[in-house]
Amino acid sequence: MASEEASLRALESLMTEFFHNCTTNERKREIEELLNNFAQQIGAWRFCLYFLSSTRNDYVMMYSLTVFENLINKMWLGVPSQDKMEIRSCLPKLLLAHHKTLPYFIRNKLCKVIVDIGRQDWPMFYHDFFTNILQLIQSPVTTPLGLIMLKTTSEELACPREDLSVARKEELRKLLLDQVQTVLGLLTGILESIWDKHSVSSATPPPSPSSGESGGDLLSSLLQSPSAAKLLNQPIPILDTESEYICSLALECLAHLFSWIPLSASITPSLLTTIFHFARFGCDTRARKMSSVNGSSQNSVLGQERGRLGILAMSCINELMSKNCVPMEFEEYLLRMFQQTFYLLQKITKENNAHTVKSRLEELDESYIEKFTDFLRLFVSVHLRRIESYSQFPVVEFLALLFKYTFHQPTHEGYFSCLDIWTLFLDYLTSKIKSRLADKEAVLNRYEDALVLLLTEVLNRIQFRYNQAQLEELDDETLDDDQTEWQRYLRQSLEVVAKVMELLPTHAFSTLFPVLQDNLEVYLGLQQFVVTSGTGHRLNITAENDCRRLHCSLRDLSSLLQAVGRLAEYFIGDVFAARFNDALTVVERLVKVTLYGSQIKLYNIETAVPSVLKPDLIDVHAQSLAALQAYSHWLAQFYSEVHRQNPEQIISLVSTALEAIIPLISSKAQEKLLLSACHLLVSLATTVRPVFLIRIPAVQKVFNRITDTSAQRLPDKAQVLVCRALSNVLLLPWPNLPENEQQWAVRSTNHASLISALTREYRHLKSSAILPQRKVRLEDNVTDEMLSFFLTLFQGLRVQMGVPFTEQIIQTFLNMFTREQLAESILHEGSTGCRVVEKFLKILQVVVQEPGQVFKPFLPSIISLCMEQVYPIIAERSSPDVKAELFELLFRVLHHNWRYFFKSSVLASVQRGIAEEQMENEAQFSAIMQAFGQSFLQPDIHLFKQNLFYLETLNTKQKLYHKKIFRTTMLFQFVNVLLQVLVHKSHDLLQEEIGIAIYNMASVDFDSFYSAFLTEFLASCDGVDSNQKNVLGRNFKMDRDLPSFTQNVHRLVNDLRYYRLCNDSLPPGTVKL
Repeated sequence: MASEEASLRALESLMTEFFHNCTTNERKREIEELLNNFAQQIGAWRFCLYFLSSTRNDYVMMYSLTVFENLINKMWLGVPSQDKMEIRSCLPKLLLAHHKTLPYFIRNKLCKVIVDIGRQDWPMFYHDFFTNILQLIQSPVTTPLGLIMLKTTSEELACPREDLSVARKEELRKLLLDQVQTVLGLLTGILESIWDKHSVSSATPPPSPSSGESGGDLLSSLLQSPSAAKLLNQPIPILDTESEYICSLALECLAHLFSWIPLSASITPSLLTTIFHFARFGCDTRARKMSSVNGSSQNSVLGQERGRLGILAMSCINELMSKNCVPMEFEEYLLRMFQQTFYLLQKITKENNAHTVKSRLEELDESYIEKFTDFLRLFVSVHLRRIESYSQFPVVEFLALLFKYTFHQPTHEGYFSCLDIWTLFLDYLTSKIKSRLADKEAVLNRYEDALVLLLTEVLNRIQFRYNQAQLEELDDETLDDDQTEWQRYLRQSLEVVAKVMELLPTHAFSTLFPVLQDNLEVYLGLQQFVVTSGTGHRLNITAENDCRRLHCSLRDLSSLLQAVGRLAEYFIGDVFAARFNDALTVVERLVKVTLYGSQIKLYNIETAVPSVLKPDLIDVHAQSLAALQAYSHWLAQFYSEVHRQNPEQIISLVSTALEAIIPLISSKAQEKLLLSACHLLVSLATTVRPVFLIRIPAVQKVFNRITDTSAQRLPDKAQVLVCRALSNVLLLPWPNLPENEQQWAVRSTNHASLISALTREYRHLKSSAILPQRKVRLEDNVTDEMLSFFLTLFQGLRVQMGVPFTEQIIQTFLNMFTREQLAESILHEGSTGCRVVEKFLKILQVVVQEPGQVFKPFLPSIISLCMEQVYPIIAERSSPDVKAELFELLFRVLHHNWRYFFKSSVLASVQRGIAEEQMENEAQFSAIMQAFGQSFLQPDIHLFKQNLFYLETLNTKQKLYHKKIFRTTMLFQFVNVLLQVLVHKSHDLLQEEIGIAIYNMASVDFDSFYSAFLTEFLASCDGVDSNQKNVLGRNFKMDRDLPSFTQNVHRLVNDLRYYRLCNDSLPPGTVKL
C-alpha cells in the first residue's frame, strides 16, 4: 500500500506543479508525457481507484477518471473479465459513498464513466446497470443522483458519440426505448408528488378576481373544460431548495428524452399537464417581487431558480413541438398542449391596474421569453396548418395574443424574433391562398382585421412620431453583416409590410399612402422657410423643439419612402391595370419630390443643427431617388402598354425625373446623392429605354459632360454608372419598335464617338510612349489590372474581337507564363502573383467554353500548360491558392470539349455492337483524372467539394463513369479513395455527397463492385482480422437502391473504425481465434 500512497503524493505534487502559473511549457510537456505513459500501463486503473478513494485533490480525481474513461472507451476489449467485474462493482460503490461530498463536476464525470461501462456491457455483462438507476431514482435519498445518471444515460446511449458498431448502436436504442414508459412514469410521479405536496402545504389564499390571475373567456374557450381552467388557475406552490433541484433535474431528463423518443402514447396527458404546471413558474412574477421586497440574497436565488423551472419546462414543450411527424393518436395531445400554452400566453399578456403588458414581460426572465418565442415560432411554422382546421381552436384570438406579445417585447431582439413569426404566418397564408383560390375571399376575410392591425402597428413602430424612444436606441453606425442595427430593424419591418401588401393590396396602400403624404407635406413646405443670408441660403427653423420635430419627420419620410419603394413589385405584371391609378399617384409624387429636392437644394442649405439636419435632408433626397428607381419596371410597363394612347404623360414623367437627376451628376455633389442619381439614370436607360430618351436635352447634357476632357472627372463608381447608362441608351433596342425603325446606323456612329471620347487619353499613351524592345517584367499589380481588363474583354467581346486578334492575345499570354514565371508568381502565398495566375486561368476558362472550332487549336497547349507547368507547382502545396481556378479550367476543358477525348460517330451509336467510342488524347485525359484523384487526398474541404461536384456533373452530362477507360482503369481507384476518406473522417461534413458519389460509381457495374472490389477493399484493410473482414463483407447487403446502398457504406465505414479501435485496445501478443 505504501507504493500506492507514495504514488498518490507524487501525483498530487505533479498536478499542483502542472497547474502552477510559474511552470514553463517545457516542464508541462514533460509532466504530460509522464502522466500519459502512466495511464498506458496495464493495471494503472488499480492505482486510480486508490487515488479516487483517498485524495481530495480535484486535479488528481479528474486525471484518475480520465484514465478510466480511456480504458473503457479505447481498451475495454483487452481488459481481463475479472478486472472488468471489479471495476463495475467498485466505481458505483465509490459514487454511492461520496456523491454528496464530491464537487459536482467530479461527480458528473464519475457518472459518465459508469454509463460508459453500461454502453459497452449492458445488458449482457452488466445486467443491473439500468435497474440500479431506477432504484436510485426511487429512493428519496438518492433521487438527484439517479436523475443525473438517467440524463447521462440518455445522452450517451441514445445517440452514442464514441465508436460503436452499428448493430450495437441499434441494440442500445431498442433497449432504451423498452424502458421509456417506465422512466416517463417515474418522472411524472416525481414532478406530480412534489407539486401536490407543496400545493397542499402552501396556505396561499386563491387570488381575487381583480388581481388579474383569473382566466378570462378565452381560457374557457381554449380549454373546453372549466375544470382544466380551474386547475391552471391554482396558485403556484412555493418549493424548498431540494425540491426545486429535483424538479429541475427531472425536467432536464425529460427535455433530453423528448429530443430522441418518438411521439407516442407513453407521453401521457398527466405528464403534459404536469410540465405545463411547471411552465407557469416562468410567468409568475410574484417570486421575483418577493425576492426584491425581502432583499435577501437567498430569496433572489429562489426567484431565479423558480424562473429556471419555467425555462426547463418550456424546453421540454419545445422539444415535443419541433417534431414534424405527428401520429394520429397524438394530435389530440398536441391540441391540449397548444391550449395550455396559450393560457400561459394570455396570462403574460394580461393588462391590469398594476401592470402594463410591457412591464410584465420585463419582469420575466429573458431566457423564458426566448423559449416562449421559440414555442410560438414552432407552432406557426410546424403545426398551424394541422391545428387551424380544429373548430375548437380559436386562431384569430391566438393572433390577438401574439399581437400583444409582439408589440410589448422588452428588447429589440425579442421584437425581431416575433416579426419572424409573423413573416412565417404571412408566408403560410400566402401559400394557402395560392393553393385554394376558390375560397380565397373567405380565408382573407377571416384574417383581414388582424393583418390590417399588424400593418398599422409595424408602420407605427418604424416612425419616430410614435416610437422615438426605442428608435433612438438603435445603432446606425456599426456594421454587422453589411447592415446596421437600424437598417436591419427597418428591413425586417418592411418585409412584413410587403407581405401584407401582397395579401391585401388595397388596404395596405390606403394605410401607407396617407402617412407618406403627411410627411411629404412637411418636406415640401420647407421651401417657405428658406431665406437668403450673406453666405447663401439658410433654413429659418431654429427653435430646438421645431428642429427636433423636423428631424423626426425627415427620418420618418426617409423610412416611408423606402416602404413605398419596397412595394413597387405589387403594381406590375398581371395587376398593372387594376392598380394603375394608385401606382401613377405614387410615381407622380416621387417625381415631384425628386425635382423639388434637386431644385431647391435643401441638402446644401445652412441649418441650425447641421450635424443632424444636413444628413437627414441628404438621406430624404437619396431615398426619393431610390424609391423612384424601384418603379422603373412599372414605368417600363406603362411605356409599353399605355404610351401610344397617352404619350405626353410618360414623356413628362421621364423628362421631369431627368431634370431631377442631372444637377446631381457633378463632382461637387455628395457621394450618396450622386450614386442614387446615377443608379436611377441607369434604370431609366436600361429598364424603361424610351425612344425619346436620347432627344431629351438633359441626356445630351450628360453626354457632353462625360466626353468633355476639361470637365472634372466623377468618382470612379459614378463614372462607370454614367458610362453604362449612356452606352445602354445607344445599344439596347427600343421597346415596341420594329427592327427597321431602330436607327442602328445613327446610334452606332454615336456610340463609336462616345467610346472614342472615353478612350482618348488611353489611346494617346500608345503614340507618346516609346517602349523599349526588350521584355519588361511588369509589376504584379499592373499585370493584375491588365489581366482583369482582358478577362472582361474576353467575357463580353470575344466574338467581336475576331479570331486573329484573339489568337494573338492567347499566344502572347501562353508565351509569357513560362514555368519559371509561374513558379515565381505562385510560390508567394496569397500574393498578387497568385491572383495574376488565377485571372489568366479564368481567361482560359472563357476560351475553352467557346463553342465551335475557332479556339480548338489551343486546347493541346492549354492542357499542357495546366498539367505540365501549373499543376506540378501547386500539387504538393497545402495552400489553396490557384487550385480552385485550375480545376475549374480542367473541368471546363472536359465539359465543353468532350469530343476532343471521345470521338462519337453516328455509325457507332447506331450499331449497338460498337457501343464504345473512340478514345483520343488518352494520356492527357488520364493525367487530368489523376489530378482530380490526388485532390481528394488533400485536406482542403472546399476543393474536395468542388472537384467531387465536377466529377458528378461530368457523369450526369457525359456519362464519365461509364466510359471504358474510366470503368476499367480508374473507377475503383476513385471508390477506394472516397471510402478511405470516410474511414479517416477527414471530410465528415461531406459524408452525404461522398456516399452518393460512391453509389454512382458502383452502380456502373454493381456485379464487379460486389464480387471483386468489396473483397479486394476489405483484403487491403489493415488493423482488422479475417473474421472481422468476413463480418464486414456479410453486413454489406447487395442492395442496388441509393438509400440502402449509402446506409451500407456508412455502416461499413463505422464498423471498420470500431473493429480497429477494438483491436488496438487488445494487449500486445493477444491471440485471436
